[in-house]
Amino acid sequence: MRSSLLFLLFAAVGCTSGSSPTSGTDAPEKTLRIAVIPKGTTHEFWKTVHAGAAEGAKNAGVEIIWKGPIKEDDRESQIKTVEDFIAQKVDGIALAPLDDTALRQPVLEAQDAGIPVLIFDSALKHDDIVSFVATDNHAGGMIAGEEMARLLGGKGKVILLRYQEGSASTTEREEGFLHAMKEAGMEVLVSNRYGGATVESAQTEAENLITRFRQGSDTLAAQGIFCPNESTTFGMLSALRGAGLAGKVALIGFDASPKLVEALKSGEVNGLVVQRPFEMGRLAVESLAAKLRGESPEARIDTGATLVTGENMKEHTELLDPPKL
Repeated sequence: MRSSLLFLLFAAVGCTSGSSPTSGTDAPEKTLRIAVIPKGTTHEFWKTVHAGAAEGAKNAGVEIIWKGPIKEDDRESQIKTVEDFIAQKVDGIALAPLDDTALRQPVLEAQDAGIPVLIFDSALKHDDIVSFVATDNHAGGMIAGEEMARLLGGKGKVILLRYQEGSASTTEREEGFLHAMKEAGMEVLVSNRYGGATVESAQTEAENLITRFRQGSDTLAAQGIFCPNESTTFGMLSALRGAGLAGKVALIGFDASPKLVEALKSGEVNGLVVQRPFEMGRLAVESLAAKLRGESPEARIDTGATLVTGENMKEHTELLDPPKL
């Protein structure tokens, strides 16, 4: 009888230890799915953000789904992308909003559905987010302005070609540049023209500005020009080349691409304020994954910016040629 009782006891213990796969510490952890939505997918900057996001996913053990508009002025497409990911019930969303106001409602809808949202690159007019991972864009604009003042000896006239309305990141860069110009006592000839979302539209606006301010065959009324992102910088460079003025006007831009790096080498571009898009993508994914696992990431993560010139570019090869996907 005692042997029979012991057999039954061991049999019961064996059944308990072989519990269902969803209980106990042996249960496999669900793979978290994070949607990463950039402003666009064609600029070199976003290809590097994508590479960083993939690295962050690998480090955090999560899956990312990368999807964004082709052009950086397609607000409706980005809004629909957010709504589609809500319907798919992803675990979290990392968003670089095209418009600081238009994307607020989709973000609220995601949060109402229980999906945490992290904002990266460009701010949103909404404070209840996991974290904001971005460059200090006002400081970046100040860096560009201070370099412009140095190049021109603290005197002269400049042109600002803006990017597009509603883009918080570039607006902050533009305001930082204007702040530096004011502090240096320099005159801004024009600051209300927008290049738009493509190189082509930026080049057209740049050509209009060159026509407006041209003085003779090889000079402008302005001695310096600032452009706040990759597409406006290259659009302006192309217009200056077409007018025979490349290298004759101080040009400072934002972000790097192979063509802009070549122009930096040749002296057609005097400086580029370069961000760290790889780190931005990596930290956005890792921070959101941490939140989904019950941790509390920092509310604001500054990924930094560096002025790269023809003189110091050899020191910053990793910034000028980062990984891309």
